Amino acid sequence: MCVMDAAVKEAAVARFLREHPQMERAAWDHPALLGCADVGWSQIPGCPAGIPVLLRGLLDEAAGTEALPVLENVLMNSVFHVSAVMPAALPFLIRLAAVPDIAVRPGLVGLLVVAAELSLPVDADDERQVLLFGKDCDHPERDGCRAAFAAHASALRALLDDETLPEGLISADDRECLLKAVEPQRSPS
Repeated sequence: MCVMDAAVKEAAVARFLREHPQMERAAWDHPALLGCADVGWSQIPGCPAGIPVLLRGLLDEAAGTEALPVLENVLMNSVFHVSAVMPAALPFLIRLAAVPDIAVRPGLVGLLVVAAELSLPVDADDERQVLLFGKDCDHPERDGCRAAFAAHASALRALLDDETLPEGLISADDRECLLKAVEPQRSPS
C-alpha cells in the first residue's frame, strides 16, 4: 500500500475516472452502496470528489482491480494513519467485502483489517505507541472508525460467520482483529 499526498490522490482518482468513465454512469442500486450517494463526501477534509465512483468501481470485475489501490491510498494518510475519509467509507467497505463474487474481496478484507488495527486506541502512557501512531486526541479519524465498526458490527460479524467464505480469506489473527474492532472501546487520551 503506497501512500500519496492530497494532490497525488486527487490526480489518481481523476486518472481512474478518465480510464473508466462508465463507472460514473453505473447504477447505484447495489445493496452494498445503499446511502453512498447521500454521504457528504465533499465535506470531509482531503476527500477527492470521486470516492463514490471508486466504491462503485470495486463491483466491476475489470475496474475493481484498478479502483482498489486508488481507494486504499485515499483512505490512508500513511502506513500508520487512516485518513479522515476512512470512517465514512467503512460501512460500504464492510458491505462490499460481504459480496461473494466481488473480484477484489481479498483486498477489501485486508483493508478492513488495516483499518481495524489502526483504529485501536493508543495507550497515551506507551511512548512507543504514541511515537508511531500519535495520540488519539490528535487523530479523531480513529474514533470515527471505531464508531463505524461498532455501528456496523452485525454486518461485520455476519461476514466473519459466513460459511461460504473461501478458505484462508480471513486468517485467525485477522478475524480476531476484526472482532476486536466491533467491540465498543473507550479511547485513552
